[in-house]
Amino acid sequence: MRPAPTILHLDMDAFFAAAEQAAKPSLRGKPVVVGGIGVRGVVSTASYEARVFGVRSAMPTAQARRLCPNAAYLAPRFSLYRQVSEVVMELLHTLSPLVEPLSLDEAFVDLEAGGVPPRTAAARAVGEQLRRDIRSATGLTGSVGLAGAKMLAKIASEAAKPDGLVVIEPGTERELLGPMTVRTLPGVGPATAETLRRAGIHTVAETAEAGEAELVRLLGRAHGAGLYAMALGRDDRPVVAERDAKSISVEDTFEVDLTDRTRVRGEVLRLADRCVQRLRAAGRSGRTVVIKVRNYDFSTLTRSETLRGPTDDPAVIREAAVRLLETVDTTGGVRLLGVGVSGLADFTQEDLFAQAATEREAAEAERAAKAAAELSGGGAAAPAAEEERPRRWDPGRDVLHDEYGAGWVQGSGVGRVTVRFETPWSAPGRVRTFAVEDPALRPGEPLPLVGGGPADGQSSEPAILPKSWSPEPGEDTGSVGEEMSSR
Repeated sequence: MRPAPTILHLDMDAFFAAAEQAAKPSLRGKPVVVGGIGVRGVVSTASYEARVFGVRSAMPTAQARRLCPNAAYLAPRFSLYRQVSEVVMELLHTLSPLVEPLSLDEAFVDLEAGGVPPRTAAARAVGEQLRRDIRSATGLTGSVGLAGAKMLAKIASEAAKPDGLVVIEPGTERELLGPMTVRTLPGVGPATAETLRRAGIHTVAETAEAGEAELVRLLGRAHGAGLYAMALGRDDRPVVAERDAKSISVEDTFEVDLTDRTRVRGEVLRLADRCVQRLRAAGRSGRTVVIKVRNYDFSTLTRSETLRGPTDDPAVIREAAVRLLETVDTTGGVRLLGVGVSGLADFTQEDLFAQAATEREAAEAERAAKAAAELSGGGAAAPAAEEERPRRWDPGRDVLHDEYGAGWVQGSGVGRVTVRFETPWSAPGRVRTFAVEDPALRPGEPLPLVGGGPADGQSSEPAILPKSWSPEPGEDTGSVGEEMSSR
């Protein structure tokens, strides 16, 4: 434990939702929910305006819509969030070489390693300046906690939300922690909390009073001893600059249970390719392939296979994922599929035999698909029908229009897509509706949240129309909350 609060914890405020509000002037000050938008979607982040209605992270989106029907429900734009995160992490690295990222919007910083004097006033000044720098560089706010240990710094940043700074002075830990629920302590999840509740332990103070021996009896030596130390406010974990990922994975939840075995196999192959993309982006390879299957009844199965050596070859990982899928019964319907790679390494070991085998399987699958199309009467017209299928426009997606410039999808359905034309630096924009096949409308890229002007070729001038203008034919001026169905 340090004698001065020189461990800093930064947590951006409602990060995904706040980034969307900053990018979309018409949403500022209004409830925004980011996450899965389908019937089985889950809330990733809710703005503070939405939280007033009871919306929270990990809540089913359907429940959130009932609680807050007038919120803007948006699909996540991770490319934007990564851009903002990189700016924030660069600011943290100017403070110290020891920065431990926990996620895109959260990190610990060892201020002493950056030369900050071990005094409360000095640490507070650095924290306040950091908050100003983040707002200036991104337009977003972050909450800062300062303490002599990581656990306490994180508790302080939570207490500082939103857009605040809290310092826990060394020596005041037990007084502060005492009345808090035991779930406040790291490593105490629902199962551990229930075990402690049955023993009559509900708060941090009661955890400390129980004693180390009792906690070890209840939870085991490692967990019990660690929990007792934290209940006393002791946490000597250092800030670690590099946190090595243990695995890389992707998964999708489907709006309708998948019962067609060919479709399930195709989704697994697609997920395997996405997983390889993330693996290569991280400069890693892996030797253990894992698939995850959640059935119609919510039962979840995982299967894994360890390869002869680490690889980032998509053919090898696809083949392993398909082999694993063959061991799972999916006839009842599949709700969720996932593919992951663990046992990560910094080098690869190619397997040409596996690649050749997968290429043969892909060719066989293509022949089977053609045969199925012929049996259904599609014949040679099937490829053309695929090309004519309407494009999907998820709410919140960036778009460009040849005439109106940059904007974002407000909603879509029944062959139409509604777009609000505005940029982060414009006034709230007007809304227009187009056919989903409109050749003038195309996907765009996220614009910077600050900068004061449009990016290359993404002029937004037509989006900023005088409010006195009357709607033109085909123009929709409804509120964001009256979002069209995305299905």
